[in-house]
Amino acid sequence: MKSKYKLLILVFVFFCSHFTIQAQFSEFEYDGIDRQYIYYEPSELNDNIPLVFVMHGFTGDANDIRNYSEMNQIADEFGFAVCYPRGTMDSNGNRFWNVGYAFHDNETVDDVGFLTELAEYLQLTHGLNPDYTFATGMSNGGEMCYMLACQAYDTFKAVAPVAGMILQVILDECDNSPPNPVFEIHGSQDNVTPISGDPNNNDGWGAYPSIPFTIDYFSEKNECTTVVTETLPNTNLSDGSYIVSEKHLNGINNNEVWYNKVVGGGHDWLGAWGNMDINAGEEAWLFFQKYIDDILSIPNHVTLEESVRVFPNPTSNLIHIESNNLEELHEVTLYNTLGVHLNLKSTNGSIDVTHLNTGIYLLIIKTSKGTITKQIIKN
Repeated sequence: MKSKYKLLILVFVFFCSHFTIQAQFSEFEYDGIDRQYIYYEPSELNDNIPLVFVMHGFTGDANDIRNYSEMNQIADEFGFAVCYPRGTMDSNGNRFWNVGYAFHDNETVDDVGFLTELAEYLQLTHGLNPDYTFATGMSNGGEMCYMLACQAYDTFKAVAPVAGMILQVILDECDNSPPNPVFEIHGSQDNVTPISGDPNNNDGWGAYPSIPFTIDYFSEKNECTTVVTETLPNTNLSDGSYIVSEKHLNGINNNEVWYNKVVGGGHDWLGAWGNMDINAGEEAWLFFQKYIDDILSIPNHVTLEESVRVFPNPTSNLIHIESNNLEELHEVTLYNTLGVHLNLKSTNGSIDVTHLNTGIYLLIIKTSKGTITKQIIKN
């Protein structure tokens, strides 16, 4: 009987491996390390040209979450670009995102820096809108989302962790960051990342607060004034769970904080396994789309792109950068079309490109309100 059972497993594994789609990885060097990612762009992008990062869990991989999240299909439907970045290997050979787990105290890889610079590179090279870059992820990838919300808020405008948590050490340093919309999806019976939290680090990941506390923290941070709770339709009676939706509304700049509690759910990416009432990837996108719609609905809204002027373009010597408030300009860098950083510095809002070869260059302008990308022609 055991041999028959093993044979069935081998057949199943062969079937899955044979039919699982393997995507092509692209290379990106950051901090002296060759990193990888999968990029997907639908045939038609919507007018807002958004970008969504989707991050795998601990011991997972980019191609895995690409397949089970079905984010490419969702991107085809709604018209956004997708990036599936790849974590590095820890000392035990497990692929991970460096959020600061207690057992990763010797790991030094800078994933916030990598993801931020990769996002800026993709914005530049694919003409994506830097005002609408978002992040979602499963488990360890969800925890990376929280870290981005606290430390890379200029680049990632909203995050949607799935079965993730925020380590207390990250939360303690998050008070000084501006408000950022957050949407957490979490199972009440999650035995990997318990919904009740682990303030004393009994499980070894590191201390972290409960999910309800985390949601309340971000709700207060975004100064939300209204909470709406409803039970979503239980469309699949066989999955043993249902969803209670909690939305914190009317925050700063119309910011919202959402929480889908999956009653009876485990450590799951909804729609792939566990609860089948909703698809976690689609719900994350609808949250990001709501952010875009709310930002665009603000009266007299001026996009970051419109608030900064770069001229003349084309140019043969100097590029001038003009803003209503030059103090808001934090950093200006230039790349060639191969993504190589050119070490040129700005002086009083101007860059001297006299010594550059004729061609097209990519300009990144970091401001207090976000990042702008411009294509520059040197003649």
